[in-house]
Formats: sequence, structure tokens, C-alpha cells
Amino acid sequence: MVRCWWLAGLLLACAGAEPSLRWEPRCRQQLRHLQDGARIAARLPPRLEGRWVSTGCEVRPGPEFLTRSYLFYANRLFKAYQFYYWDPSCRDPSYSLVIKGKLRLRQASWITRGATEADYHLHKVGIVFHSQKAMREVASWINQTSGEGCSGFLPPGRTWAPGALYELLSAKTERDCTAALGFAMHELSLVRVEQHYQPLLQLQQSGSRLVEELYLGDIHTEWLERLHYRPTGYQRPLQNAMHHVHPCPACGIIYRADEHHPPILPVTAQLPMQLSGSWVSTHCEVRPAVLFLTRYFIFHGNNHTWEGYYYHYSDPLCKQPTFTIYASGHYTQGIPSSKVRGGTEMAFKVTQARVMPMDQVTATMLNSSEPGSCGLAGSWSTGVEQDITPTNGCLALGIRLPHTEYELFKTEQDAKERSLLYIGERPTDGSSPDRPDKRPTSYQAPLIQCAGAPEEFSNYVSLKYLGKKDANGNEALKPLPVAFLLFIALLVLRWD
Repeated sequence: MVRCWWLAGLLLACAGAEPSLRWEPRCRQQLRHLQDGARIAARLPPRLEGRWVSTGCEVRPGPEFLTRSYLFYANRLFKAYQFYYWDPSCRDPSYSLVIKGKLRLRQASWITRGATEADYHLHKVGIVFHSQKAMREVASWINQTSGEGCSGFLPPGRTWAPGALYELLSAKTERDCTAALGFAMHELSLVRVEQHYQPLLQLQQSGSRLVEELYLGDIHTEWLERLHYRPTGYQRPLQNAMHHVHPCPACGIIYRADEHHPPILPVTAQLPMQLSGSWVSTHCEVRPAVLFLTRYFIFHGNNHTWEGYYYHYSDPLCKQPTFTIYASGHYTQGIPSSKVRGGTEMAFKVTQARVMPMDQVTATMLNSSEPGSCGLAGSWSTGVEQDITPTNGCLALGIRLPHTEYELFKTEQDAKERSLLYIGERPTDGSSPDRPDKRPTSYQAPLIQCAGAPEEFSNYVSLKYLGKKDANGNEALKPLPVAFLLFIALLVLRWD
């Protein structure tokens, strides 16, 4: 009987433990990690000196496949490389741009919290072609769409000369032939630098290493708008070449590249589209029109249904919640995209949704909406979820039910062999991709798989907690009575 006293002690310890010590599924751990700010610090004003590089192959609307390497000097001058490719793995270079200019940081942005506004001036932009095909294609664009000063940029039939640098823009001669490429550096007008520490995972090592990320302004999803658009969101971040995540196979390759030697990224395995399971944001995300959010999706492959949680915040660290949206519906079997190599085209139908205001400002806004346009009029209160399906959505939040969205998906593995899910980038103008011709051609920040199918536990219960309703009417967890735990222990002791 003595050997079972450890169980009684264990149960007593469980009864006295703090709620924060209970076990959580990985998905909830990740969400809690993000809501705690993930130990991220933002430098204001940002310090840009040094080289910043892409961490992998990037996809811009169009699509355009590229990698970037930007060098900022202490005297405000910069030299930037943009390497463009034919393929989504960034292994087949098309052409490279060399961009030189000057950047001046201004004040903190009044529109995008946490960002700094900046002015830039371009001195020179040069282009190096990496094949005759690339030279012929770009020359055709410039000769057809540019003004008089660029009509003879490259005469038809000009032979490709490997390594030759051609001038697209010069501030001295006031020549600018970049418009035909859809080129602009408006991304430099919005800047944010974040710092965090990555734990050292090697054996016999402890501590962490500094990681610095540079967020530059987003690129408009409509080609015709990108030359004039002033960003309010961000692109995929660049990382400091001296302080980047490890491992990062692409970082060193891009760091050593130049316009004559474009980076050829390592071969990556093409993964089949396996959506089943749970996926969660890797960091606080920013969308144009100043939306800060994190996302959590559950896909049920057996019946092609999905659930999504969108947690919205008022700050760039996702610490101050404003409202949460839960949506669900079903999706179609995917087909390979004919427009975006490596992507899969899918259609998602949204049939149900619920909204929970998390601050008084949002609750007041919803209560002032037109009757019948967003849940039960005048009944919204902080922390209480309401079904908006009966009112066919919520006009105040731009949600319409039911509706179908035409999506672009991609899955891949990162350097740590974790599964990542890329979902199509939302239209910059805030609209919905509700027609096939509005299907995205680029991607949002990736989600990481936090659980396979089925989810570890959707509503989990531990030894110490038993379900009851909390203040919001949701299923909560309360401690089991100590007497009940002792009764279990005594039963075991008697049995022994």
C-alpha cells in the first residue's frame, strides 16, 4: 500500500497548482505566445544601417518571384538588389535590378501604429539580364509602354551580352524607364524594425541569439495601382544578415549575391496539398487599412469543412484585442493554379459566423449599426459572442453571408521541417476575392501547423478542471474539489 501514497501526493499537488500550470495544446500555446507579445521589441526610430536579406523566395502580386538584398549606409544612402526569377523556387533567374538612392526617416506614422514614415529619392536604377529571353521580353515591355525617352531603350534584335548593365533610371539625365516593369520603391515609405531572441537549440548550449527583422511597405495587389500606392501594411520581412534566424539556408546565398551573380536558392521538396489539421499565425500580422490580427484555422479533410478564428487588435504587438470573428463553411477540392506556379486554386464558402467585441469602442460601434444588419441591434456587449448568421453577416464589419471566396493556397516546409500554409493575399482595397478573376496571385504571411487531424483537443479538460460556464457564457474550467481528489486517492489505496 505504501507504494501508492505517491498518487495521493500527486493529486493533492494538482489540486493546489495554479491554473497557468495546466497543459495546453500547441495551438493554444502559440496563440497565447502571440498575445503575450512574443517578447518582441520595436525600435523607434528604426536603425537601418547594415544589410538586410530575404529568408526565401518571395511572391509578389502578378505573380512575381523574387529575392531582395538591401544595404543601408550610415549617411542615409542605400543600395538595393532585387533578383527576379521565372520560377517559384527562385532557381531560374530572369533579371536583376540595382537600385541606388537616399532615404530619410521622418516621423512615426499617423496611420499605421508602430511604423515610421520615410522619404526616398532614387539616383540610379540599372538592370542586368540573365538570358536572351529575359532581355527580349523586358525590352518589349519598355518599347511598347514607355514614353519617348525610352522608346529605343533596346533596339529589336539586340544580342544578349551576359553581365551588361543597362540604365533604366537616372536622376541626372531625368530618364525613367521603370514604369513598364511595374517598378516603384514606395515600400521604403513605411518602415518598421522588430527585435526578438531565438533560443539556441543545439546540444550543450543555452541562451538565445538576437534576430532583427525589417518590415517595409506592402505592394498593391492591383498592378495598375502599385506605381501610385502608398503602403499601410507590410511585405514579408527582410532579416538582418548578421542577426537572422537559424537555420536559414537562403540568407547566406542572398547575402553573397550581386547583380552579376544572382542567388540560386536550394532545391525544396514540392509538398502535396494536405490541409487537414490546425494552423496558426507565427506572429502578429498587419494588413492594409491598419488591421492587426492573428489567425487560427482548422480544416477537416474528411468532409471538406473548415473553421477559422480571426483575432483583431488595435496595436502592432497584438496585445490590445478589439474583436474576434469565428467563421465556418466548406471548401472544394483544389486544382493546380495555371497562373501561379506552385499554388493550388480552391473555393471557400462561408456559411456561418459569430462576432465577439473585446472592447467598449467596438461594442458601441456595433450597437449603432442599422437594425437587422449585424446581429441583434443594441444587444452587443464586451466579451459576449453573438451569432451574425441570421442577419446574413455584419455590414459594419464588411461580412456578408453566405458568400464564396476564390483562394490560392500553398504548403511547404521551413528549414526546421515544420509545415507552413500560405493563403492568398487579401485585396489591398479591402474587397473580397468573390470572383474567379479576383483570385489572389500572392500570399499572406504563412501559418504554421500546430496540430494534425483531428485537433489535439478542441475543448480540453485536465484533471484539475471541470467544465462550467464562465462570465461570457462559454465553457470554462474550474478546479475539482480537494475532497473529491482525496476520495479518488483513498479508493486507489484501498484497492491496492
